[in-house]
Amino acid sequence: MKSTADASKPLPQNVARKLISTILTNGRVGYSRHAREEMEKDDLTEVDVTNVLRGGRIFEPAEMGQASWTYRVHTPRQCVVVTFRNDTELVVVTAWRK
Repeated sequence: MKSTADASKPLPQNVARKLISTILTNGRVGYSRHAREEMEKDDLTEVDVTNVLRGGRIFEPAEMGQASWTYRVHTPRQCVVVTFRNDTELVVVTAWRK
């Protein structure tokens, strides 16, 4: 079975949003070194990031990162950028306070 998140084309915003929710409930969330550094600069915790991923919205189309599609999840005060490794794992690429 082919992975939803493993495609050469980006996921539609609503599909990416649903996959984030599914992974938060049943999967694994990892963090890049860059994300950890940026979170520390802006005094963001994993709880803050999780809250953005739970309640935030995706407004922009996906962007091609270094090796995979990335998705920006926004709340009024923060933004978290994620990429999917597969249908059960996402990686926080970076995060910041607006």
